[in-house]
Amino acid sequence: MNTLLKTKNIMSKYNIRANKKYGQNFLIDDSILEKIVSESDISKKDLVIEIGPGLGNLTEYLLNASKYVILVEIDTKMIEVLTDRFKDYSNYMLINEDILKVNIDELVKKVEKENNMSFDNIKVVANLPYYITTPIIFKLLEDENSISSITVMVQKEVAQRMVASPKSKDFGILTLMVKYFSDADIKITVPNSSFIPEPGVTSAVIRLDKQSKYNVKNEKLLFELIHKSFAQRRKKMTNSLVATKFNNMEKTEIEELFKKCNIDLNTRAEELDINEYIKIIDNI
Repeated sequence: MNTLLKTKNIMSKYNIRANKKYGQNFLIDDSILEKIVSESDISKKDLVIEIGPGLGNLTEYLLNASKYVILVEIDTKMIEVLTDRFKDYSNYMLINEDILKVNIDELVKKVEKENNMSFDNIKVVANLPYYITTPIIFKLLEDENSISSITVMVQKEVAQRMVASPKSKDFGILTLMVKYFSDADIKITVPNSSFIPEPGVTSAVIRLDKQSKYNVKNEKLLFELIHKSFAQRRKKMTNSLVATKFNNMEKTEIEELFKKCNIDLNTRAEELDINEYIKIIDNI
């Protein structure tokens, strides 16, 4: 039975409708599901974390491709569905929780200890709810050290923001944070006809391979600089930093800092790449 028929049967059996509150759109295209697993490069030695498994369409593929899967589902209605659907599988843990409140590093350690297992890699693979994509991406990049890669379905325009070039309209905080923590690559474009119900937007699958190729004197201050630089995007960056009281620096101090870094005082936030932001911090 293909995924479309399985989905219709499950929705009918459990009297389920997609919950707009949680941004649910159920992926029913088998070719896309197969491509997601392929692009995530999962092996039988890997632990996979799926955020928002919903009815379990992607989950079925992940359970068969990996060593173990942690399912983090916020919607209580889906817990019964997932438990019933995967009753014959033993290689997963299901938790009814908000991913933004979960400490993934601690959860991974718990799985390793309780199952006496070790894993080559910890990978996130998920069809993310679009209304909360950015906070989830920030959390996975900043907070969770054990994760090696993130392969997720997001709104196409969000994926484009992640890989945008300086001086483009899509370039912003998300771009810089993704660039700092990972190598990002858009893998698949997904039409809205691949879902039930169909979303009003085109989707894309993007893979982020986490890496630490950048060194900065003060990482926390770097993130503050990035966020405050874009606080008033249309203004010159120096004026935005003064207005947001970046590092409690006076305007003359910020201007001298920019001159020291050979950055034009008329520069706007979207015109600098991550290396130039790092350069500013390292010269404070």
